[in-house]
Amino acid sequence: MKRPTKVQAAAAGVALLMTLSACGAGESASTDGSASKTSKTSDISEGVQPDPAAVALLPDSYKDKGSITVAMDLFYPPTTFLAEDNTTPIGLNPDVARLVAKKLGLELKFVNTSFDTIIPGIAGGRYDFTATSMSPTSERLEVLDMIDYFDAGVSVAVAAGNPLNMANDDLCGRNIAVTKGSNAQLRHLPNVSEWTCESQDKPAIKSVVLPNVQDALTQLAAKRVDGVFYDTPALVWADEQQPNTFTILTPQVDTRSDHIVTVALKKGSPLTPALQAAVQSVLDSPEYLSSLEYWGLTDGRIAEAKLN
Repeated sequence: MKRPTKVQAAAAGVALLMTLSACGAGESASTDGSASKTSKTSDISEGVQPDPAAVALLPDSYKDKGSITVAMDLFYPPTTFLAEDNTTPIGLNPDVARLVAKKLGLELKFVNTSFDTIIPGIAGGRYDFTATSMSPTSERLEVLDMIDYFDAGVSVAVAAGNPLNMANDDLCGRNIAVTKGSNAQLRHLPNVSEWTCESQDKPAIKSVVLPNVQDALTQLAAKRVDGVFYDTPALVWADEQQPNTFTILTPQVDTRSDHIVTVALKKGSPLTPALQAAVQSVLDSPEYLSSLEYWGLTDGRIAEAKLN
């Protein structure tokens, strides 16, 4: 068996760290904000009571079943990932999903699946909803009901120290990694390429589509891509876990669009009114703010569970 090179080992270390650095939102952080987050998996929804208004809107089929299934791609810290036990879903999105289920008085069942299979799975009835930082687009809204719960931005991570002297407004001709099926791949990066590069007769940004952000950061560490175009909270989290591994360009990328993310379910679902009421109840709760504070995401707090 071949021994890994130093570059391969460093890249694998980034991926491993991104996967393992986590804990549940009920645990208080240590003074450096890291130690306790890699060990505890407490449930933020413990003790939360059902919301009568949301329960009243719940279809009888769900009341009879007593459970609800959420699909997530659990590779996106700090919003959606697995704890050290490699079993427990943690992060903002699992917190929100657990709280939504409690507000509906239902047991929550998680399904870990790749991002690009979630919408087909919801359409096929395999999952009831998702909370995986999915933004509303015209294409998604044709098949999904989407309910706002968080506002996130996007940034570019480059090699430590930015040796290529890259800037947000001059990524032209660069190999920039995005994750498969994400809004970054489908909308944001093409738009940025169009108005900063192609409209000025410069080479287009070269999109390198990868399965998840761990793979993208691994490719960046191995110098196979020039940058990673991804959600700011996740990049900041990764930088905190392993400082001096890469540099995040500032400010965030101006994509000329908002970055609202949503809970999503099948379009026209009889579950939609109850789910919207439950999400609103979560946004009004102290647990929502507690989760945002714990994961360092308070700038993304919103007040209205709007149905797009």
